[in-house]
Amino acid sequence: MYRWDTKGSPYAFVSPFFLVFAAFGLFPLLYTGWLSLHQVSLYNVDQAKWVGLKNYTDLFTGPPSHFFWNALGNTFTLGILSTVPQLMIAIGLAHLLNYKLRGSSFFRTALLAPYATSVAAATLVFALIFSPESGMANWFLGLFGIDPVAWEAGEWTSQLAISLIVTWRWTGYNALIFLAAMQAVPGDLYEAAALDGASRWKQFLHVTVPALRPTILFTIVVSTIGATQLFGEPFLFGGQSGHQGGTAHQYETLGVFMYDQGFRNSLLGRASAIAWTMFALLLLIGLVNALIARRLRKSQ
Repeated sequence: MYRWDTKGSPYAFVSPFFLVFAAFGLFPLLYTGWLSLHQVSLYNVDQAKWVGLKNYTDLFTGPPSHFFWNALGNTFTLGILSTVPQLMIAIGLAHLLNYKLRGSSFFRTALLAPYATSVAAATLVFALIFSPESGMANWFLGLFGIDPVAWEAGEWTSQLAISLIVTWRWTGYNALIFLAAMQAVPGDLYEAAALDGASRWKQFLHVTVPALRPTILFTIVVSTIGATQLFGEPFLFGGQSGHQGGTAHQYETLGVFMYDQGFRNSLLGRASAIAWTMFALLLLIGLVNALIARRLRKSQ
């Protein structure tokens, strides 16, 4: 019994995780893959018709391909508009908090307040800010004599507004990750740089940033994955037209497109194909991350 206990107890301790993962992670993934090979309606799931790869070929070259490529392009542009400024602001805030400041604990806690705010609450507040009738954004532009902007109706204006929501919610989270990495940098490096006459800006460029390369790569990958799965912000920002990413699909992402096909058009097979396409994109992002990380380790 002792031998069985020493060999079997570790597997018993970790088995709850694998059981929960199999029930709520692996099974839905495989079932979605099975649905992607069938033509099936939301209201008649039991009556699935085998169509092979037709759902995938329709996405790439068929009738819905225009909306698919539009959603993929919107996902890419929203990812760029939200990820680049988000990480730049986050690393700047982390650099400021890395110095001894009064009330630094308060500022660090305040950075997490947007992250703790629900997607629905944050998006609805920003929808009021960018309201074309009485929004604060148009009021501010009016102070400079600029005509009101229909933020939700335009392609770039709507994507800019949505990217601001994402940036506001995730900047503080990434700033704390950068701050934790900065505090792990040996202080001797900064002292040596200061003795050589390097200013704080040069210390940041030549000491802090090189030491943060793995962390920067991690935040880029995580932010890119989050941008690929973006759903709540564009869905809620559009109000009644949010299910299709605007009246002209001007900010429809892959997540919104998948919801629209699956739950509005009741095409579960096509929605499952979109889900697996997104999964393939995430695997590609992970592969690129692994290759870049390996190259960074070799360079060090």
